[in-house]
Amino acid sequence: MTDVKPLFIDTNILIYANVSTAPLHQIALDAIKARCQASQPLWISRQVLREFISTRSRVQTFSEASAAEDVIERVGYLRSRFLVADDTAAVTSALVKLMSEFTIGGKQIHDANIVATMLAYDIPCLLTHNIKDFRRFADIIQVEGIV
Repeated sequence: MTDVKPLFIDTNILIYANVSTAPLHQIALDAIKARCQASQPLWISRQVLREFISTRSRVQTFSEASAAEDVIERVGYLRSRFLVADDTAAVTSALVKLMSEFTIGGKQIHDANIVATMLAYDIPCLLTHNIKDFRRFADIIQVEGIV
């Protein structure tokens, strides 16, 4: 039997998978479906949910803003579908440790906080479209991308 490692889903993958007019919609959707079929534990975090809400509630180049009730419904669906990691003291400690080990600051902290969450929850793999944003962490997490 193959050991299936937990996987963290980045916000961009959720956006692409949930918006039919988004670039890479079918690719993101298929990536999530394949991992579900393989019974891979799929994780998101409270941060990812906030980013999802923020993105879906404003106009994008590929879609209009969604109505609040639609965003609320979709967030409920995501919360029921994925394991959700909370921002805890352990996540903050991991983030501070990452700051001491990597040159990061400003907006990079959001990505670093995803890595900190992964470390705190022992989630070794990340699925993202923004591979370059996580490249610096390749020695401590496995980064899987969609093209």
